[in-house]
Amino acid sequence: MTRLVLASASPARLSVLRAAGVEPIVRVSGVDEDAIVASLGPGTPPGVVVTELARAKAADVLPRLRDDGVHDAVVVGCDSMLHIDGRLQGKPGTAEVARARWQSMAGRSADLLTGHSLLRIRDGEVVAEASAHSGTTVHFGTPTDAELEAYLASGEPLQVAGAFTLDSLGGWFVERLEGDPSSVIGIGLPLVRRLLCEVGVSVADLWATPPSGDGTQHSV
Repeated sequence: MTRLVLASASPARLSVLRAAGVEPIVRVSGVDEDAIVASLGPGTPPGVVVTELARAKAADVLPRLRDDGVHDAVVVGCDSMLHIDGRLQGKPGTAEVARARWQSMAGRSADLLTGHSLLRIRDGEVVAEASAHSGTTVHFGTPTDAELEAYLASGEPLQVAGAFTLDSLGGWFVERLEGDPSSVIGIGLPLVRRLLCEVGVSVADLWATPPSGDGTQHSV
């Protein structure tokens, strides 16, 4: 049975995959993101930057998969960054940086770019790969000073790309999206499905529990 391997520690990406019927093997990559970005050079297009970071993360976990005896799998690496004012922004790391970013992007729009890289493994060897990035325009609201300070105090925006989330506290400050919501959370399901097809895997083969077909619908 082919398994999906998520090369990420992101609980949001894991939650998206589980909600979509996939129970991935999780292996956390240990790449030096800053070093990779520096090696690409300042003139590298933003989409290429996030895609190369995703490719590096997927490749980084391959030796551990071989050691663990995982011989039939698709490894997916992802990386997200916010593109605003002609610059890419990753995780702010500190409350001061996150505050400055929010003061800059409140009431404005920016593009959340997510690179995706898939490596198809058979018998422990990479036999196919496919990579691409997705972009979704995020229109931000304007939190009050008190709301922003409470959000910063939660710690959530410090360790996420662009200093915001869509699926948690940050969702209160996102007015609307133009594009794929799942890619903003961290892994774009429509794009991953297309990339899976490129490496010869159907997403239906990865579902942990096939849909029941009982007609159940989401509330509207």
